[in-house]
Amino acid sequence: MFMGEYHHNVDTKGRLIVPSKFRENLGETFVLTRGLDQCLFGYPMSEWKEMEIKLKALPLTKKDARSFTRFFFSGATECEIDKQGRVNITSPLLQYAKLEKECVVLGVSNRIEIWSRNLWEEYFAGSEESFAEIAENMIGFDI
Repeated sequence: MFMGEYHHNVDTKGRLIVPSKFRENLGETFVLTRGLDQCLFGYPMSEWKEMEIKLKALPLTKKDARSFTRFFFSGATECEIDKQGRVNITSPLLQYAKLEKECVVLGVSNRIEIWSRNLWEEYFAGSEESFAEIAENMIGFDI
């Protein structure tokens, strides 16, 4: 399980340090792709394979299913962590998530998320007031 918030910088070559607490759970290779809310999602291979199965099961005849699957898979890339604990992020993913320098790496249960620090702070500030309301809506999910 991934949890926590870590701040790192992406360098001029598009490399970002993966927090040491996340490296073992990510494994030798993992998948990085476009996530929701303009961040990147990183999945260990086992979690990626489960996500792949779920997405393949979506009906091809549904436009939303096709769109989401296309969005998710077209940005996906298999990554390795180098000896310095860094991952090289592709240009399209850097552009999508607006990663220029300061980044926030989050542990979110079965995945990591990589955010531009500015976008994360905007998202968090905008959502902070509604967390109580969101929690109330989660009651039906036995949380």
